[in-house]
Amino acid sequence: MASSNNKTKKPTSSFQFNLCTTLFFIVLFTIPALFLLHTPTTTSICTTLASHVKPFSGDLRLAEFAWNHLSFIQDQPPPIVLKIAVFSRKWPIGTTPGGMERHAHTLHTALARRGHQVHVFTSPPPGDTSINLQASPPSSPQLHCHEGEPGRWRYNKAWEQFVKENQQQPFDVVHSESVALPHFVARNLPNLAVSWHGIALESLQSDIFQDLTRRADEPMSPAFNSSIQGVLPKVLNEIRFFKNYAHHVAISNSCGEILRDFYQIPNKRVHVIVNGVDEEDFGKDVKLGNEFRSKIGIPSNASLVLGVAGRLVKDKGHPLLHEAYSRFITKHPNVYLIVAGSGPWENRYRDLGDQVLVLGSMSPSMLKAFYNAIDIFVNPTLRPQGLDLTLMEAMMSGKPILASRFPSIKGTIVVDDEFGFMFAPNVESFLEALEAVVEEGPERLAKRGKACREYASSMFTARKMALAYERLFLCIKDETFCTYP
Repeated sequence: MASSNNKTKKPTSSFQFNLCTTLFFIVLFTIPALFLLHTPTTTSICTTLASHVKPFSGDLRLAEFAWNHLSFIQDQPPPIVLKIAVFSRKWPIGTTPGGMERHAHTLHTALARRGHQVHVFTSPPPGDTSINLQASPPSSPQLHCHEGEPGRWRYNKAWEQFVKENQQQPFDVVHSESVALPHFVARNLPNLAVSWHGIALESLQSDIFQDLTRRADEPMSPAFNSSIQGVLPKVLNEIRFFKNYAHHVAISNSCGEILRDFYQIPNKRVHVIVNGVDEEDFGKDVKLGNEFRSKIGIPSNASLVLGVAGRLVKDKGHPLLHEAYSRFITKHPNVYLIVAGSGPWENRYRDLGDQVLVLGSMSPSMLKAFYNAIDIFVNPTLRPQGLDLTLMEAMMSGKPILASRFPSIKGTIVVDDEFGFMFAPNVESFLEALEAVVEEGPERLAKRGKACREYASSMFTARKMALAYERLFLCIKDETFCTYP
């Protein structure tokens, strides 16, 4: 009987093995195929518009390129004042914000300054900030922090506040930062726009690239297996429910293509608007950079200074940077790395010696000095989703980029070879790129940085981002605003 039981279990086991194998190879071959399919199109679009070969006119909802390329009238007030509802899990009050919170704050502060009535529904901030909230100037967004634990997002509480405010005077447009407003609530809003800072398919890609950084003698993490098993159903669920959102805002050209081609969202409901940074916070200042170098102890005979900024965690590519730089400095004793940020990899960088300066988290004013002190900005991210604001901040500061070759970065940020260097997300490719950077030297990198500054000033400013969102929101309110120019 025992023998019989064993025999009956084999087909099930074999089926499970074959199913897992099939899923693995689907993922293995689908992701590179997507990369190959998406990269050329995004690059050609950006290049064409950047050179103004084909000016756009017509229905803005049909535009498949970033609206940042378009020209909007900046010095005139908006044609109508909009009442805008914003759902954001967090709002940067008295804390070091993440990229999504910084984006939301920059965008909606700029829209409020344009005269729009902006209401932000968010979680309670840490500490007692009631005095700060009351002291906010009239041109700032009006914050509605729901009751509850500080920093913990309760969409149902925020929704109750929204409904109450909406009854007094209906909102013209509702803006959700990613899934701050769940789809089963948001699907009923015809005037909704959702900005995606990352989607499940791109998260799957990120998991794969992170696992590929494992050493040959390092076993596969059980967490990786669990993550892969969990994210595949999530991708399918997203494809099914994304169609219920009225409008989607992708923050990179590649994400826009995935939403149209893979998630099957109609063209008229997908809009690419790249994030922007406050041009007053980031700019070229040679004197400030030299002072910062001296202050933190960079020797005057340093041949090159690299810089990286952000959270020091695995998915930001720090295993990759740490391993590559630990090999690199054995051949280049006068090349220095400044690390701006905090996280689990902080002490590991300190262990590399005097050529690495770990400075911890920085305020925007300190970041401006940091960017001006380096020769090139490094972004070794293993996350194909979204776009780190640090890339735009560095370019606005007149610095070239050394970054992972992902469609989001290649098709939206480093759209011209002059803007920097790209590498496959592995140590060998990274080292080759580092050698190329050293061979060029600071003078050539400075020329690249000038080109970066010019491009970023036309594409990645907070003002340009706000004007693009404003036009989209006007279009949602009234279709007559959908016609460009």
